[in-house]
Amino acid sequence: MRDEELLTVVEVMARLKLGRSTVYDLIRSRRLPSITIGRCRRIPAWALSDYISHELEAAA
Repeated sequence: MRDEELLTVVEVMARLKLGRSTVYDLIRSRRLPSITIGRCRRIPAWALSDYISHELEAAA
């Protein structure tokens, strides 16, 4: 079962050491899945892990 934790954009920024616009670009391009709850954007922790794994495989 995948982790159910939802991360904020700020948390993803901190984990990836990226700026806000870059994280939103990843979301907009659908490279990083997210959901909207009310006016808040949330990224499932599993989506971030999948994104990192995919990028590491592509770089190898």
